Order: sequence, then C-alpha cells, then structure tokens
Amino acid sequence: MKTLDLEAIQAFILVADLRSFTRAADALDSTQSAISLKLKRLEERLGHRLIERTPRMVRLSPKGEIFLQAARNLLGAHDDALAVLARKRATLKVGISHHIVGSDLPVLLRHVHSADPGLLVEMRVSSSRDIEAQFDGGALDAALVLRHDDSRRDGETLLNEPFGWMATPDWPHREGEPLRLATQAYPCRVRAMAVSVLEEARVPWVEVFVGGGIATIGAAAQAGLAVAALALRVAPPGTVDVGPRLGLPPLPSREVVLYSSTSDPQLRAALRTLASAFRTAPAAVPVHAAQPA
Repeated sequence: MKTLDLEAIQAFILVADLRSFTRAADALDSTQSAISLKLKRLEERLGHRLIERTPRMVRLSPKGEIFLQAARNLLGAHDDALAVLARKRATLKVGISHHIVGSDLPVLLRHVHSADPGLLVEMRVSSSRDIEAQFDGGALDAALVLRHDDSRRDGETLLNEPFGWMATPDWPHREGEPLRLATQAYPCRVRAMAVSVLEEARVPWVEVFVGGGIATIGAAAQAGLAVAALALRVAPPGTVDVGPRLGLPPLPSREVVLYSSTSDPQLRAALRTLASAFRTAPAAVPVHAAQPA
C-alpha cells in the first residue's frame, strides 16, 4: 500500500496556496531546496507532476488541481486525529490594524486554519495605536500594524502598503472649494498623514464625515460624500484613486509591521504562516479616475 509523507502534503498545499516555494519555506521554517525535494518525492510517489514551475510563476498542473482538495482532506483528517487527544488547546491572540484588514482576510484566516486546525485564533481589529498599546500591555501575542514614524524600530517589516485618495470615479470637485474629506476621528495617524500632506501642498480641505472605523469611511466614499485617504488593500469596490485627476499630492506608503512576543513554537509557526500569507495576498490594484478630456 502506498503511503504519503504528511510533511510533503503540507508543503504541497502551501506552495499551491501561496504560489511560491520561498513563501512556503518561510511558513514551514524550512528552505526552498528542502521544499522542492519534498515535492519531487511526493510527485514520484504519486507518479504525476503536481506543480508547474517557471522562472516567473508557480502554478498547479492539471493533476495538481485534482489532487489539492484530497490533500487538504488528508491533512485535515490527520490534524483532527491529533486534536482529539490534545489536553490543551493553544490560543493565538493577534491584533490587526483596521487600516490593513481588507477583503483578503478570509484568505489569511484560511491559511492559518489549514496550517493548524486545532488552533484557537482570537483576533482583535482596531487602530494601530490601540493594537500597539494592547500588545505592549501583554494582552496580545502578536500585532499587525502600520508604522508611521521611527519612534520604535522593532518588529518585522512585511511590506509597504500604498495609500490613495479614494472616491467614486465621477466624484465632483469644484475648483477653489475645499476638498471634502471622510476621516477617522482624531488622533488617527492616517488622518494626520492625509491632513499633513494637504496642508504642506496648501490644498484647502474640510471634514464632512467622521467615521467610527474603516468600513464607515469606505461607505462614505462609496456614497459619494467625500474623498477618503485609504490603503488600497481596504478601498471599497466602486472607488478609485482620484488624486491624479484632482491634482492632489500623492500619499506616502506605510510599512506593515509584525510584532510578536510569544516563544511558543506552535504559535510562532502560525504567525509565520500568517506573515507569509499577508505578504502574498495582493493589495488592490491602484485604479485612477480618468483625466478630464
């Protein structure tokens, strides 16, 4: 009877999900060559090529597409069997800034769950300032936040998050009138960033909507009430970057940083998976409103 290496199955699933041998190796705290070897032996065992790899991309072969769900089921059954006898269920308490929680959140959660189905994830979403305070106070094992200044340089930088002046494509703005803004309440640091950029460029502005979270600000932009300074990752459908059309100064990007305090191997493995998935999940493509003819 053929038996399959479960570590190779796990590596295959991660490569398939992350579309990258490097990201999969990061998530498993392994090396790219080790992941390649596991996949090669798995393919030899099955007698089929599962992954097609070129210098530019990694994708599933037709046989890999067929095998993927069966691989998930096999690994899930194995993890469920182990979890039945587990005495203590590990809990990962992680906080994420609402400025970077976008439509890719289900994908991130699926990666973490697939890597460790028995893990209890307790997630909190708030401002970067609040999440940092909870992390520093010991209430969180990890924090994913925006770095706005050099007041602290610890943590792992995952990527640079671009921002845009988001509004409906036909959002009207009369020359000479203050720019109508939808913002978070003071002391939101993204609000401070946007206001600083406008004032430095001497662009008059006025708040017409103050939200209680990114969802409310995005709704105000979708409704055509105002322009909102938003990370492209969280910009709602139907909005575009109107900055170039209106001649607004560009917004700077911000580093997304992961802070972690746990030494537990299980939790650290889950965080590696989360970080790799976050790096891989694409931010929204910056769509610009068309310039007037």
